[in-house]
Amino acid sequence: MYDLMILGGGPAGLAASVYAARKRLNALLISVDIGGQVNLTLGIENYLGYQFIEGPELIDKFQTQVSQYPLEQKIGYKISRLEKIEGGFEAITETGEKYQAKVALLATGKRPRQLNVPGEAELTGRGVTYCAICDGPVFSGQKVAIVGGGNSALEAVLDMVKIAEHIDLVSLTPLTGDAVLIDKLGEAKNLSIFTEYQTEKIEGRDLVEGVLIKNLKSGKEKRLNVSGVFIEIGLVPNSELVKGLVELNQWGEVVINCSCETSIPGLYAAGDVTNVPEKQIVVAAGEGAKAVLQAHRYLQRLAG
Repeated sequence: MYDLMILGGGPAGLAASVYAARKRLNALLISVDIGGQVNLTLGIENYLGYQFIEGPELIDKFQTQVSQYPLEQKIGYKISRLEKIEGGFEAITETGEKYQAKVALLATGKRPRQLNVPGEAELTGRGVTYCAICDGPVFSGQKVAIVGGGNSALEAVLDMVKIAEHIDLVSLTPLTGDAVLIDKLGEAKNLSIFTEYQTEKIEGRDLVEGVLIKNLKSGKEKRLNVSGVFIEIGLVPNSELVKGLVELNQWGEVVINCSCETSIPGLYAAGDVTNVPEKQIVVAAGEGAKAVLQAHRYLQRLAG
């Protein structure tokens, strides 16, 4: 049985791994991949120490630092469920492997809700992005499309009107965001709004070159000539493995307190999978570090 299992290899999980190793904990990192959402980020300009760095490059630096420590890693393993057992927790993978630890840290993050249209997967990271806050500056002076009609899409528009040459907002329904945000859109001079339009296809060879949309009422198609597509239709917490085990909020996020404690003693959570506001790389990394420091104190109390 390990002292600590860290479930998830994004910024929260990797920061947690460094702190666990420095505390000399017998720890195990289990993750389906290394980097999570950060691997989908074109450019990062708001992480301390780097004026600009691409997402995969930042994750490579994180992983290099983690690899300096003798921390056991199981990468390529997806956890299907986490269970409470006598003396700790048991993580069970999709292929049936079982791992046990006295304490567990859930850092599985979120995944973008996808459109599932042709061209989306092929052009992700090459013009298709799921984070306007992260990648907006990369498209300075360019024409972009933002897909979505809720608050995240409207906030993305209000960020991008200061950056992009022109923005096409495409929504499957009438805009559903807060009225105050919708009112602010009227002040934007470089914005076109297409409500009740379906995104049919994202076009481009090596990079995004355009988006094909269809009017739901008339059936007429229209091509938008853009070099970037921001898909802002929400994120889904990767919390299915603890559903029924810990308290989740209405969005499926794991509810934690300021010490990263969940409703189950010995189970901690950090990063985007939690109800902590502001889903940012620097926030997730800080939360991962904080969670392990709290978990370490918990283990000391267990040891008497």
